Order: sequence, then structure tokens, then C-alpha cells
Amino acid sequence: MLIHRLHRIFQVFAEASMAIDGRGARLHDAAGRQIGATTAVEVRSNRLIVRGTAPAGGIVLRLGAVAHPGTIDPATGAFRFDLPFETGAMEIVPEGHPAQPLSGFTSAQLARARWRLAGRFGLTLLTLLPQILRWKARGDMEARESVKETLKLVIRPTAGLIDKSVLTPPSTPPVPGRAMLLMPVHNAFDLVVEALDRVVRHSGTDWHLIVIEDASTDPRLRPWLCAWAAEQGARVTLLLQDINLGFIGAVNLGFEVARRNPDLPVVLINSDAMVPKDWLPRLLAPLADPSVASVTPMSNDAELLTVPVIVKPHSLAPGQGDALDAAARNLAAGTIHPDLPTGVGFCMALSPRFLREIPTFDTDFGRGYGEEVDWCRKALLCGGRHVCAQNLFVEHRGGASFGFATKQRLLEENGARIARRYPRFAGEVENFLRGDPLTTPRLALALSLAGLGGEVPVYLAHALGGGAEDWLRDRIKDRADRGRSSVVVRVGQRHRWRLEVHGPEGMTAGVCNDVSVVESLIQRLPNRRIIYSCGVSHPEAAELPEVLLRLADGGHPVEVLFHDFFAISPSYTLLDADSVFRGVPLGGVTDDPAHRHLAPDSTVTDLAEWQARWGRLVARAERVVTFSNDSGAHVLRAYPQARGRMVVAPHSPVGAVPVVTPPGGTDPVIGVLGNIGPHKGAAVLQRLSRDLARQGGGRLIVLGHLASDFSLAKPSQVHGTYRLEDLPGLVARYGIRGWFMPSVWPETFSFTTHEVLATGMPIAAFDLGAQGEAVRRAVAAGATGGVLPMTLAQGEGDLAVALRAMLRLA
Repeated sequence: MLIHRLHRIFQVFAEASMAIDGRGARLHDAAGRQIGATTAVEVRSNRLIVRGTAPAGGIVLRLGAVAHPGTIDPATGAFRFDLPFETGAMEIVPEGHPAQPLSGFTSAQLARARWRLAGRFGLTLLTLLPQILRWKARGDMEARESVKETLKLVIRPTAGLIDKSVLTPPSTPPVPGRAMLLMPVHNAFDLVVEALDRVVRHSGTDWHLIVIEDASTDPRLRPWLCAWAAEQGARVTLLLQDINLGFIGAVNLGFEVARRNPDLPVVLINSDAMVPKDWLPRLLAPLADPSVASVTPMSNDAELLTVPVIVKPHSLAPGQGDALDAAARNLAAGTIHPDLPTGVGFCMALSPRFLREIPTFDTDFGRGYGEEVDWCRKALLCGGRHVCAQNLFVEHRGGASFGFATKQRLLEENGARIARRYPRFAGEVENFLRGDPLTTPRLALALSLAGLGGEVPVYLAHALGGGAEDWLRDRIKDRADRGRSSVVVRVGQRHRWRLEVHGPEGMTAGVCNDVSVVESLIQRLPNRRIIYSCGVSHPEAAELPEVLLRLADGGHPVEVLFHDFFAISPSYTLLDADSVFRGVPLGGVTDDPAHRHLAPDSTVTDLAEWQARWGRLVARAERVVTFSNDSGAHVLRAYPQARGRMVVAPHSPVGAVPVVTPPGGTDPVIGVLGNIGPHKGAAVLQRLSRDLARQGGGRLIVLGHLASDFSLAKPSQVHGTYRLEDLPGLVARYGIRGWFMPSVWPETFSFTTHEVLATGMPIAAFDLGAQGEAVRRAVAAGATGGVLPMTLAQGEGDLAVALRAMLRLA
């Protein structure tokens, strides 16, 4: 049994890790002239990828007996197929040209590729042994998730650790320091006026500003600057250039003037950088460390220091920059600053020590972009460090002087120059992106930005995937498309808590094990709606209702969604210990062990206490949402106090499902869609496959995975990962003529049932839960199929015969 289970786990590991490269081929017309080529034929995970170029028009890839149509980009001639992997011969057919064979992949190649992965799998198991023992011996759920992520049984999430100390407000403000400020100016009149006004109003008193007017073509700018500088008096030096020096030349001229005060730091300020109140002391503070060569603030457009999503610049609405800085100044400045691969020159303080070593920017970088990276890399060679002022946010309205197209060209040209000079730089940037040591300030400011846009939904959700997760992603995307943000507090991973902020710019995430940190961060949302989606797999799930109530402190609205029945019982499927549904369990009535919760510290929460805790959350909820009439009845059985606040809101489809024409013939092939665990009917399928094999009356095809404790008798088989758009090809490949939903728990809403109903093919399900409700409704409307009595699931009667008859299969 253990060997069999390890083999099944290895199959999933191998599928996720698989990489086979095949041979491309030239494409010819009927006369033998070359018309294109397949440039890549490869297997990645469980997908077959074919890429190449061909004449404009259509193109078809044939795998065995199934033809997959594709299209060719008329501008580039490029085509790409991304299909479920299959061994065997392949042909490619450009429109109007003969079919041409491609080197397909053989079963032997597949076996060799898997064998090469066996050693890595075994070594991985050995390294995981301590965590496996903690999981099995002590029920450590965090160790379990770590094992599953490493073995690729689930997708490994990426997020940096949240540093609690950064969230502690500073006890005293930073001490003001003297500095030389340097601003090159070229056109962008309105921005220059605002930027200089902010420097004067927000920089305190101990500074001197050097403005280099670099031969602007806007006739308004120079007269205005001359008048403005005269008003400022001795604290401003204005340098007027009749010949345009470019950004680097202008900065170097400013450096020359600044060297008259060689012991003062120099702060570069772009004319599109809008400094906030009291910014200068916070920017200069890290220079107290003699090893620090440069300091850059957080911004909305500052490469590695961009908020909310790293390296994704975006514009801010009026007032948002100042609001974000007000939030940033409540972050601890910290005594330990993570090293950056480079500073960012839009607003960067430079140490006088390192300016003496490297007194100018390199003029090889022409008009600009990349010159500050070059300076910073040289400073690293001199022992310098580059850090971020985490408690400062400066708005950057980038690209105003050069324009977008010119900026992009300069970035590409000078980026190539940096790569040649500093070949390790790109790798350091990649490492920074992977680990993101600025996760905490980025996440804190992402929440503050989200809070500026009105009410923000805060979902508590699991990390198990499935239909509820697809629904949640759809809700998040819909809000992002409308310029709104969403927050997810996710449980059930290696760390107990993962906080995600989703917005129009993308997602920012951080992880921690301290719930007080999560609560502190959520407080940054002054107008929030707390929504329980699902907490299955959280190791201390009995505490979740109280956590959610604390997040709602202050009168914030609460919703409870019943994607499953975890809020009724620790057995979120309502199945008893023997995997049989016997009705809604009630505290004080049901004593089945499946309905008790065991925490990592061995604390047991019985069903009565569980329902008392979750009942307080249900009573506080403004809305209680169920997704089928059947699930609504179960919820009211456990929590009659929800009556009057309950809403039945069936889900909409989360993806387009193609209508499928079943193949001809009489072979009774039954398809099963989705990943099948015990509650989804794995034992039923195992028994059914054996009955079908013994009777010689057909086979099962599972499009998805089967839990590793179970197996199918041949000729039934498990396909593995699929996508909805693959269904027509997979139905044709395997000859599937009807669907079976084997789930043995009363699903609250079955996305999979609705997906297979949308194909238009016959379907059968047990007369239970939302899946039975959906099939009955569809059959009443004219669909083929029906519901089967639950006694067949328990082995009473011949399920194989009943299923074939219901699906009208020979």
C-alpha cells in the first residue's frame, strides 16, 4: 500500500516537473519550397507545446486521430499550440499546404524522462523526512503544507516574510540634517512648478537647492525660473544652459557646484518627483551608517521600490501620494536596512564619502537612464551599500521630460550597456525580486492605497484551489478591472497566515505566523467588509470565528459564505468517520469523531463548542450566503438564527465551457471531471472501475487526478491535469460518451457539475446536495441523464449497470 501511494505521488511530481525537448522541422509547400518552421516542440509539465512560423492563415496540429485547429499571427507568421500531452505521431498542416510529419514523443521517451526524475524525487523525500514525521506524528499542518508544496502536490506560493518590527511606529522623528539638493530641469513646466513648490514647503530650512535649466524649448520655463529663484534668494543656485547637456551632463554640472560643500550629502530630485512634508530628514537618516552610499524612498514608479507591486509603475490620483506618505511615516525607520542592487535616481540621497570616490555620472550613458545604476555598482566595488528609506513615500510622475517612446529606447540601449559592464547585476535583481526584502513596507502601503478607494472586501480563504477559489479569483479580477482592490487573508499553507492585496496593478503578498500582525495590517483599511469564504486546513480553525470578529471591530460589516460546511462541522463535507452522509450533525446529538477538531497542541473542540463559536460569527453576519437551495436548508438546520439574513445566490460559470459532440461508436467510455478525493467519490470510482473491467462493459477516464490511496482497474485510467478548453479534444481522444459525478457529500455548489452540463453530453450524479439538485433541474429542462440513489454509492446494487443505463450507453 505504501509503495503504491508513493508511486501515485511520484506520478504527480513527475507530471509537474516533466520537461522533454523534441526536434523542430521545416515546413514546405507542395513544390518542396520552405514556407516556415516549427521552432520548438516540447513537453512542459503535462502540456505539449509546439511553436513556429508559417504563412498567414489557419493551421492544424493532428495528434493521433484528433485535429486541433490553430491560427497564425498575420503580422509575424507565428503560431503556438498548447495542448494536453500525448505520445505518438504528430502532423502539422498549414492552410493550403500538405500535411507534414513532426517528431512526436514515444512512450520510451516519456519513461526515460520520468526515470531521470526518480532520483530527484527520492532525494526530496529524504530531505523532507523530518517534516513528514512532524506531520504524521504530531499533526503539524504547517509541516504538511511544506511537504505538499515541495513535492509539487500543490502550487508553491511566493511571498516574503512580514517583519513585525517595521510596523512599529517610530518613537521619535528623525533628526534634520543639512543637504545639497540638485534638480535638473528640461521642459515639463507644470511639473517643475509643483515640484519646486513642494521642495520649498516640505524640506525644512537647512538645505541648498541647485537647479539646472537645461535649454528647455518651452518659452514659459526660463523666465518663470529666473523670477522664482530671485524670490528664494541665497538658498537657490540657478544654472542656465543655452546648449542642452542632457540629464547626465546637467547632473554632473550640479555635482561640480555641490562639491563646494564636500561634506554634505547630495540629493538628486527629478522635476517629476513630488516630495511630501518632512521628507528630507527621513531620506537622510540612513546615511548615518558610514557604509551606506545611497538612499531611495518608496514610490509609485521606482523599479524595485515601487508600491504596491514591485517593478509595476502606475499613476496616482491627486492627493494619494501624500496620503501614502502619511501612512509610510508610521512605519519604523529601522536600524537594519536590506541591501538593494541599486538605488533609483528619481529621488536619491548620495553619501559625501562615496561622491568623493565617484564624483560624476558616466557620460557614456548619453541623455540618461542607467547612469545611477552605473554609479551605484561602482560604489558597491568601493564597499558601499544602497538602501531604502522604508518610512518615506515620494510620488514619481515618470517620463515627463523625454516622453514614453524616447524613455523606452534609452532604457533598452543603456540596459544593454549595464548588462555588459556588470554581468552579475541581473542575477542580483532576480534574487531581490524572488525574496523581496521590502515585503513589509510594500504590503503596508498597498493596504493603505487600497483603503483610499472606498470599502474593501477582506476575504478569509483557504489555499486548496477548486471552485471556491476560482469564484474568488473572478470576484477579485472584476474589482481590479474596475480599479478597485480586494484583500485575502489566506490560511492552510506553510505559514499560518498569508496576506494578499489584489488591485489594478497586480498582487502584493506577505506571510507570517502571528495573527496580531495580520490584525495590525488590516487596521489600515478604515472601511472594510469582512467576508468568510473558507478556512479549511487552518490548524487552529476553532479560533477563526474570533479572529474574524476582531477584524470586524468598529462596526465593520460581516458576511459568511457557505462554499462548504466548515462553519457547521470540522468535517466540512458533513461526512461521518466512515465517509457516509447521515444528515446535518448537531452539537450534543452527534458524537461521531469526524466532527471533532484537534488543534496542534492537542486541544479538542467538540461539535457543540465548534457550533457555538461559529454560531457567534453567523449571528454577527449582515448576510449569510449559500449557493443552492439544498445547502441553504442544511445551514438553517444548524443555525436557524440565520433565517431572514440568508441569501441563496448560485454561482455564475467561472470559465467558458465548450459544447462537446460525443464521438460515435458503442464503446461505453464514462468521463469523470476534476481531482477526485475520498469525499468526491474516489472509493466509488475504484469499485466501479473493477466492476466495469470484470463485466467487460466499458471504462472510466478521470480528467484530473485521483487521490493517491486509490487506483483504477485497467482499462480505466487517470489523465491528469486538464483545462476547460481541452475538453473537446480529450473527449475525442478517449471516446468519452457521458459524464459521471461520483461525489458522496452534499456539495454546496458543484462547479464541475455545471461544467459537464454545459458540454451538452449525458450526465449522472447521486441524488445528493447541489450536484443532484442541478442534474434534476437540467433533466427536467430536457438534458439526458439523471440522479442515482445513494444506496448505489454504498455498494447496494450494481452501479455499473445503473450508470450505463442512465447514460444510455451500450
